[in-house]
Amino acid sequence: MELILDKAKRQFTQKLPFVLYCKPNSDTVIGLFQQNDILHELHDFNEKGFVFASFDGNQNYLIPENQSKSESAVWEKKKAIVAWNLESSFEELAKSNFEELVRKGIQAIEKDEFKKVVLSRKETLELDGFQFETVFANLVHLYPSTFVYCFYHPKVGMWLGATPEQLLKANKNSFETIALAGTQKDIGLAEIVWENKEKEEQQIVTDYIVNKLENVATEVVVSKPYSIKAGSIWHIKTDISGVLNADFSLEQVVCLLHPTPAVCGLPKEKAKAFILENENYDRDFYTGYLGELNCSLANDSGSTDLFVNLRCMQVEVDSKKIVARAYLYMGCGITKDSVPEKEWSESINKSMTMKKVLVRN
Repeated sequence: MELILDKAKRQFTQKLPFVLYCKPNSDTVIGLFQQNDILHELHDFNEKGFVFASFDGNQNYLIPENQSKSESAVWEKKKAIVAWNLESSFEELAKSNFEELVRKGIQAIEKDEFKKVVLSRKETLELDGFQFETVFANLVHLYPSTFVYCFYHPKVGMWLGATPEQLLKANKNSFETIALAGTQKDIGLAEIVWENKEKEEQQIVTDYIVNKLENVATEVVVSKPYSIKAGSIWHIKTDISGVLNADFSLEQVVCLLHPTPAVCGLPKEKAKAFILENENYDRDFYTGYLGELNCSLANDSGSTDLFVNLRCMQVEVDSKKIVARAYLYMGCGITKDSVPEKEWSESINKSMTMKKVLVRN
C-alpha cells in the first residue's frame, strides 16, 4: 500500500485532487488521481467518478473518472499507530451547549413538530506532526468493516473518515440500502441488549426508507434488524433491497434518500430546518454522501456505491507545514425518550473513532 500512499502524497504536494478509499471488508485500496485542479460539479448523476456531496445539497463535487488516473493496492493487516489510553477531555461549555441543544430538540418533539431529529456538534483538535497517509492507513487497519476514505481537493479541503452507513448501492435497476440507527459502546458483552429508545429510532429510520422506496421500486425486501459493530460502537442495522421502476432515475432515488432519518430526522424537511436553525455551525460535508458514481474502478459494470459521511473529520493542513487542525463531527439521534446527558456521552464515544487515529501515546 506504500506506493499508492506515496502517489497521494505527491498529489497533495502538487495541490492536485485525489481520493483514496477502501470498501467495507475489502483488502483493496483504490486511488483516483485527478490530472488537473478543476473543481467539477455534479449535474445530473450521469457523470462517472467519485462524488463528494454536502449535507445541505449545495455542494456536489466530482473527481471525474475520465480526467483521472486510477490505481489499486492490496493492504496487509498490521498494527495501527494509535493511542490506546485516550482520555475523553472536553470543555464544560461544549457539554452544556450540546445538552441544551438536545433539550430544544426534545421540546420540539413533544410539541409534535417532528418525530425525530439528529443533532450534532463539532470539536477542534490541534495536531503536531500530522501525516494524512498515516491516518488513512490507521483507519483502514482499525475499521475494516467500514467505508474508509481520504478525499482532497485544493478548492474544497481534506476530509477523512470511516463510515458504517451505506446510502445506496445500484447496478442498472437493482439497488441495496440500509437503515442504521441506535448507538451503544462496546464493553465486551456476549449479547447486545437495546433499550426502547434505540429500537424506536431504528424503526423510524426503516419505515421512512421503505415507504419512500415502495413508491419508486418493486420487490422491496426488508431484513430483520440486527446488531453490527463499527470500531468500538454497536448499531442496529436493517438491510433493504429491490428493483427500481424504469421511470425513476438514479438522481431521483438519491434525492429521496438523502438526507436519511439516520442523519437528519423525520419528517425530513422539518427536522432539517430545525438543524439548520439551531445547530449554530455549518455541517459542510458531514452527513453528506460520497462514493463511486457510475464508476468502473472496482468492476467493469459501471455501478454506483454511495455512503453517508459519518465518523469523519475535516483537516486543515498545508503541504509545507507539519502543524494541522482537525475538526471532528459527532451526531446523535434524538427522540422523545432521549436524555441530554446520555446523548452527550454518546457523542464522546463517537469522537473516539477519529481520535484513536490522531493522538499518540
